Amino acid sequence: MRFAYPMQKIQDWLTQQWVILRGRRINPDEFPWLTGPFGLLDSIGKDFIEKFAESENLIIDYHTASQGLIPSMKLLNLSEAEFSKLSKQVISFYENTADYHLDFSVKWNPFFKIFGVLITKLFSVRINQLNIPTENIKDTESLESEIITLIDPDSKKIKYTIWYRSIKSSGQVVYSGIYGVCTLPSGHTCVKAVFPLPNGNATVIMSPSIGKNGELILDSSGKKFGDAGFYFLLKDSKGDYWSQFIKSFKDKLIIGEKEDGILAEQTLTLWNKMVLKFNYKINLKSKF
Repeated sequence: MRFAYPMQKIQDWLTQQWVILRGRRINPDEFPWLTGPFGLLDSIGKDFIEKFAESENLIIDYHTASQGLIPSMKLLNLSEAEFSKLSKQVISFYENTADYHLDFSVKWNPFFKIFGVLITKLFSVRINQLNIPTENIKDTESLESEIITLIDPDSKKIKYTIWYRSIKSSGQVVYSGIYGVCTLPSGHTCVKAVFPLPNGNATVIMSPSIGKNGELILDSSGKKFGDAGFYFLLKDSKGDYWSQFIKSFKDKLIIGEKEDGILAEQTLTLWNKMVLKFNYKINLKSKF
């Protein structure tokens, strides 16, 4: 039996041990679609970004202009019919995310709210990651949305694109994720978001489709390991890699063009029950 790395917070050790017991050992070289950066035990937030960039010999660009989560939406390999139907405003947002301002609201299912409070107290506040407000936000809050890129000094190409989001009024970091695309074993192209955690990460892989009104639908509702879905990854005390596919947890994002800009709805479900819902209003930043 393998064990998680011992010299860390007990709650981190227990969750990692759970992944080892319930998951599978993997060779990361055989799973390029799944692997991504791991968090460090002793750093959070932008401190992690600086240490990670130093360890990988990468240059940090905190002030990337007109940089997007996805360099080109054609990387999603949609059919010609799908791509022609996709909202031009949605394409612009993903390709030029740094040019946009976001407001959001949050609605919890009261039956799951206690789990959100526990996760926040045990993990999220400490590690500045997946730090979702535990109170409903009816009136929208503004998000500070920052695109940070890590650049290879030799090729000058972007190796990692980080979307760093915090609540403007409080500075509370909500998400710090590394975004891109990946190709599943099936050959299907998906959007991939990696959220570094101590000695591991949480990875969400979402399958794209286009709605009848040109909206982009990203869905993590896979059924088995190798599908789109939610995964935990970590290294054990001997340096071997482990992963667990969480079939019961699903994330669905619908983002489309409306008269007053771009609107998005993100729904997280557990055991097919709604846990919480985000609504976003997305508009171009003022140039003045």
